Amino acid sequence: SKISKCLVSKEKDFKFNTRSLPGTPVTHKHLPIDLRTSMDGKYKEIAEELLARSLTDSDMRCAPYEFPEESPIEQLEEKRHRLERQISQDVKLEPEILLRAKQDFMKIDSAADLEYLKDSHVDEVDLHHMETLVEKNFQRVSISGEEKCGVPFTDLVDAAKCVVKALFIREKYMALSLQTFYKTTGRSLQELSQRPPDIDAYEDLHESPVDSDMSVHAPVSETHPYEGQDMKNLPPDAGYSCKMVDGVIHVYTAQNPMDKSTELDLPYPDLQEYIADMNVMMALIINGPVKSFCYRRLQYLSSKFQMHVLLNEMKELAAQKKVPHRDFYNIRKVDTHIHASSCMNQKHLLRFIKSSMKKYPDEIVRMQGGRGQTMMEVFENMNLTAYDLSVDTLDMHADRNTFHRFDKFNSKYNPIGESILREIFIKTDNHIHGKYFGHIVKEVMSDLEESKYQNAELRLSIYGRSMDEWDKLALWAVSHSVYSDNVRWLVQIPRLFDVYRTKQQLSNFQQMLENIFLPLFEVTINPSSHPQLHLLLQHVVGFDSVDDESKPEHHVFNLDSPSPARWCDDDNPPYSYYLYYMYVNMTVLNHLRRRRGFNTFVLRPHCGEAGPIHHLVSGFMLSENISHGLLLRKAPVLQYLYYLAQVGIAMSPLSNNSLFLSYHRNPLPEYLSRGLMVSLSTDDPLQFHFTKSLYPNYKLLSQYFCYLNFSLFSSFQSKSHWLGPDYTKEGPISNDIRRTNVPDIRVGYRYETLCEELHLITQAIRTQELDRIEEEDGLSFTSSQPTR
Repeated sequence: SKISKCLVSKEKDFKFNTRSLPGTPVTHKHLPIDLRTSMDGKYKEIAEELLARSLTDSDMRCAPYEFPEESPIEQLEEKRHRLERQISQDVKLEPEILLRAKQDFMKIDSAADLEYLKDSHVDEVDLHHMETLVEKNFQRVSISGEEKCGVPFTDLVDAAKCVVKALFIREKYMALSLQTFYKTTGRSLQELSQRPPDIDAYEDLHESPVDSDMSVHAPVSETHPYEGQDMKNLPPDAGYSCKMVDGVIHVYTAQNPMDKSTELDLPYPDLQEYIADMNVMMALIINGPVKSFCYRRLQYLSSKFQMHVLLNEMKELAAQKKVPHRDFYNIRKVDTHIHASSCMNQKHLLRFIKSSMKKYPDEIVRMQGGRGQTMMEVFENMNLTAYDLSVDTLDMHADRNTFHRFDKFNSKYNPIGESILREIFIKTDNHIHGKYFGHIVKEVMSDLEESKYQNAELRLSIYGRSMDEWDKLALWAVSHSVYSDNVRWLVQIPRLFDVYRTKQQLSNFQQMLENIFLPLFEVTINPSSHPQLHLLLQHVVGFDSVDDESKPEHHVFNLDSPSPARWCDDDNPPYSYYLYYMYVNMTVLNHLRRRRGFNTFVLRPHCGEAGPIHHLVSGFMLSENISHGLLLRKAPVLQYLYYLAQVGIAMSPLSNNSLFLSYHRNPLPEYLSRGLMVSLSTDDPLQFHFTKSLYPNYKLLSQYFCYLNFSLFSSFQSKSHWLGPDYTKEGPISNDIRRTNVPDIRVGYRYETLCEELHLITQAIRTQELDRIEEEDGLSFTSSQPTR
């Protein structure tokens, strides 16, 4: 198939180690082009020193190169008002003939575009960019001169090589795990390395094409996916076997997993390759010239956006007003970061608990001392009645006492401070098989369906304590018919091995990995072995890694780290250790599921909310999108890389305000102005929200383009309806303002700015290569002259 051919070509390009059995030596993986810098050979020492410092000194958790937290707002506002007054006076004094000349000029290419066309050294990539510029009728900022980046050319070349090397690393890991890499960035890397175009492998090929005039609503499921299913019609057994070796599951075509010659060719990056790439990334983010270059580029992007808004804001508003019917409230929104156990607000949960007390007072809801306890007995033991309950009594709202206290925040999940009520009402695995939790989640789903334009990717938990957790979760979803066209599931895996190990629930880390991933491989090989799980996985889109990132890590992840089978300590493995073993098993699973024609998964961890900077490095390498990303404000190199790769960042200012970062310091507006792919998410409405409707709780939504990102990096298969049939294309042509309410001018500005940044770094590398070729030609010519 087309997909498999593209994947094979990528594997050849990057020389993947397709069968990393224990003890197999791994050769060094070469990049497609020569990107050697002065740091080569020092990556390991630099990375280990930085990681060691992060363990001992909390002040060194981030690269010591922070952006200014405050700016003279009054002075900037005064300058803007003066400039606006000056412009208005100039317009009044300007003759009509000049106004007409300006209007005529605006109908043709801007000065920046004309400069592009006049340039005799325009590359094919630039011509492609010019052809796809549909919306040209807006003011652009043009920078003249040879050195446009503000750093010497030698520093520019060194920084460009480092940035491109990091982008190649991310592209490799995304391609190998069947996750998406941003198309525009991927095309620039392909043209730089002169590889054949195979970017189609990144496109979402699961959607059926839609017409441009098709309804913005995707077709509704005619039948419930969990009801009336004939288990005899499940896909057949593939006859494979599987076994975990050193933390990674291997699949064999024979029933005997000991016969290594029958192992399926399911590629994944081995540990040595990952550690080497991690060392490269850690060394890049603390390199002085690279930090200076990235910091300057980010400051330039902020200033350029402010100028763009000043020059084009009225045109963007006019474009939005021309669109009939569409506004913020009826564009498609997807909450890409919300936990199922807190997807309702306090008032909703309170109303549900009171209703349950009246409807099911005599239902046995838990076992205590060998006998069953009814709902009425549970509340009588707490000396409470339905009348006594209130929002204040529940006490589930985060307050200033939870700031930098993740333990207190977690205790807020307990209604009235009682873990018993948490077990009864917001758990899937309890004496009543999650009956009440299923009912309240279905009520939330009903609210989403009623609003029509709100969707959510809810997170359900798998802990890895026992092998039957997946079956219990699937039984809960199927038996209670917990499904909606407006909801997809992500599975979150808490990083709590140390807790389970202390309680003697696990003997080593590999046992936890087996409990998480072996059932997924078994159901992929033979769906009849876990029929309910097979049905549930059709609506699961990915995995999340959750826990308090600010907890100290006592171990540096390197080649000397114990393998999962030998990790028997009570200490918790570091974040990068968790993420790597989740990624490699997900990668092998994705290839197996693709081979069987099933849906694949993505990795979307909580990342960069607190803790060391290497969390964000692991997230950049291995994750399609992340949640939070607050610490990018302190790491200019990583922030610039996240921008160039357009890594999705689901941000939650309300959540951050109660836990780690107050509103006025939240970097979301700054990220948005620079062009990072950010969207707003609710995180935990139960702890932070007061109204039933989720999104009006935010006032930051007045910014354009954040609208588009709601749906853009979600995993729903309805994006052609929501965003338009051309949403996978590049530039303004991808935007349908009738559906997105985002002006073509803004999409065009974002696309052109990203292309300019990519062109800047790739052109620097090309220029240096040309200079080197000319020098070599000159030397060979000189040596061939006859001597006297």
